[in-house]
Amino acid sequence: MRHYISILLLAAAALAAVDAAVTSAVAAEIPAITSRQRSEKKVFTDTEIVEGFLKTAFGAEYHLAGRVDRIRKYDSPVRVFADGSRADRKAQLAKVVADIRAKVQHLDIAMTEDNGTANVLVKLVRDHDLYHTIATFYGRERAKEIRTSLDPQCLSGFRKNDNYEIEHSDVILTVDNGDFVFLDCAYEELLQSLGPINDTATVPWTMFNDSVSMGFFDVYDQYLLNLLYDPRIKAGMTVQEVKAVLPDALADVRAWVKKVNHLE
Repeated sequence: MRHYISILLLAAAALAAVDAAVTSAVAAEIPAITSRQRSEKKVFTDTEIVEGFLKTAFGAEYHLAGRVDRIRKYDSPVRVFADGSRADRKAQLAKVVADIRAKVQHLDIAMTEDNGTANVLVKLVRDHDLYHTIATFYGRERAKEIRTSLDPQCLSGFRKNDNYEIEHSDVILTVDNGDFVFLDCAYEELLQSLGPINDTATVPWTMFNDSVSMGFFDVYDQYLLNLLYDPRIKAGMTVQEVKAVLPDALADVRAWVKKVNHLE
């Protein structure tokens, strides 16, 4: 079983296209990923997609403060900075970001070489340094609580303002637990840092389920992220407000996901 964790934080104050072959490049020669891609479920009912979206876009697996009954998302371009010394992991991370950019229609996400312009910081650390890094982000006591209750292999969190717009995300990935774990962590934590932060054990097709390991951006989660970043779904919306616009949004999202994945 994986042990990844995403954390919801409040701000201390007021609170293109890339070729579809990117996925293959990211997962190249990793049998655990290619076997999952071959057996991936790609056909879902509207009910299955909507259920997963509502369960992951609202709530939070582990939150420190603030309400979790509103949509949280970026309302600005997302720029990702990789902080670490492993060039191979940075290259893999860049491919992951490019894959997400190619698969989520209304999300402007890209890597940046300038930490000052980044709103997503990805900290690449050795497994031995994971908890020290968590402590520098969240404090020693919270790090101890996280280790005792969840024992994560990777972690992400974000700060949002009073309008529930995400302002900054932090992602911590370990670099020395193998390619599959790195990619599995990178996809889940990067995607959760964009808003769908609530893990659920009741949806069997999403990577936001601690018993599901993917290592790639699967079709089901493409539905969830494309719904979240559809312009009709806005930061701060309640469940009822989201339900009112979901039918139209889902119709457009289905067409997009079908197109980029060459689905029948």
